[in-house]
Amino acid sequence: MKRISLVLLAALLFAACQKEKATVAPATSAVPEGETATTAKPNLKTNAIISWSGYTWNVKAPAGTAGPGPNYWTGNNVWVDANGWLHLKISKNPSNNHWECAEISSQQSFGYGTYQWQIDGPIATLDKNIVLGLFDYSGIDGRDEIDIEFARWGNSAWPNLNYTIFPKVGDAPAPASYSQEFSTPGGTYTTHRFKRTSTSVVFKSLYGFQSGDTNLFLTKTFTSPGTSISTKSMPVLLNLWCYNGLAPSNGQSVEVVIHNFKFTAL
Repeated sequence: MKRISLVLLAALLFAACQKEKATVAPATSAVPEGETATTAKPNLKTNAIISWSGYTWNVKAPAGTAGPGPNYWTGNNVWVDANGWLHLKISKNPSNNHWECAEISSQQSFGYGTYQWQIDGPIATLDKNIVLGLFDYSGIDGRDEIDIEFARWGNSAWPNLNYTIFPKVGDAPAPASYSQEFSTPGGTYTTHRFKRTSTSVVFKSLYGFQSGDTNLFLTKTFTSPGTSISTKSMPVLLNLWCYNGLAPSNGQSVEVVIHNFKFTAL
């Protein structure tokens, strides 16, 4: 696995730190032993609630622009089809010429355990200005967050798969990150997951829809105390958005289908 340069790492971390995500107060639920509950900041309106993968999600739809980006967001670009699959889309609204993005956030919080997403979409060939994020997030930017992101952060020469951990509140503000180029030679089905414990976060990406480690093509482990790992129980978010609010450089809409999200508690 190649190492990214210090310059690239710094740039990637800066890009990731610009995410001003929206979240909502989680529904009342049990907090796993050894964790603290998150009080999320209800700073953006939603226009819909959807059910997907056995959980309830809020759809992001503020009146104007909002982070990350900043971007315009619409519930029209979020839907669950007859198969129970989630669709996220970025498209240009012909009525106002705005590129509009998509985000959902879970009403339930999640703690230590395995987070897994199975995706059908062109995530290896996304435009350089497009970001797909899968993560848990406390509501405080740059803190208590674990990300899988498919993004080149506006530079087509940069690697397109990014794993990032933001430190818990109270620790030094030093994110940990790893990035690598990937492709999908076997088709558009991939599985991505991370397992969070009190002492480590293990990221894995696999070709096809997998429950085990068959067709694993990338894994990275971050351990504590070298990496500051959140102890909080937090909402899960998924978003598809334009980096720095820039339109896709190819001028094309993009759609990603997430077949399911699965959380397995420790």
